Amino acid sequence: IDMTHNPEFTTCEFYMANADYEDLMAMTEELLSEMVLAIRGSYDVEFNGKIINFKPPFKRVSMIDGLEEALGVSVPPDLASEETRNFLMDLCKKHNVTCPEPLTNSRLLDRLVGEFVESSCLNPTFVINHPVLMSPLARSHRNISGLTERFELFIDGMEYCNAYSELNDPVEQRSRFQEQAKDKAQGDEEAQALDEDFCLALEHGLPPTAGWGLGIDRLTMLLTGNTNIKEVLLFPAMKPT
Repeated sequence: IDMTHNPEFTTCEFYMANADYEDLMAMTEELLSEMVLAIRGSYDVEFNGKIINFKPPFKRVSMIDGLEEALGVSVPPDLASEETRNFLMDLCKKHNVTCPEPLTNSRLLDRLVGEFVESSCLNPTFVINHPVLMSPLARSHRNISGLTERFELFIDGMEYCNAYSELNDPVEQRSRFQEQAKDKAQGDEEAQALDEDFCLALEHGLPPTAGWGLGIDRLTMLLTGNTNIKEVLLFPAMKPT
């Protein structure tokens, strides 16, 4: 529990058949820019002493490219390798970035990207093309090996939306779950567990599909100028005293 997180929260989620993450980025951009324009009368929103501009098109930053540009480095191409893990640990040490155990490639990347890419996103920005090791349910990128067709929308350094082209290959999905299970065995509580029922459902067939989710509470905070999530919840959870 903190100013932007609550155990109970409201989200808007959907699956869209015969669509991919590019379709959902266009939809998200239109939805939010038009919503802000209709509510505020302009594309500008004042929030926490800053002016945030929602005029489309929203900026797009490829996750690994953005990290390399921010730190002036070249990340090893095999993102799942021990070489990359050591490289990321060295970056964390150099820039005083703390990452709790277990020090998996996924967690190290997440910490670094949060510190140097996501935090710099003031106006709405799509952080795109997440590594496979960070996105077990997302379809592999059609052109770039090791990455997925996924995006997260960040505004003023905070995540508002998460979406991706759905992985619909049951063989690859089971393999992804098995890799996640290794991270979970090391103590990564956020890693996905092996879900055989889900894999079985995929074996029956899933058309090309894109999935999307947006945090309603955070969006309400932004549009009403509230910096504490408790102000937009009817019955917020309270920390024990």
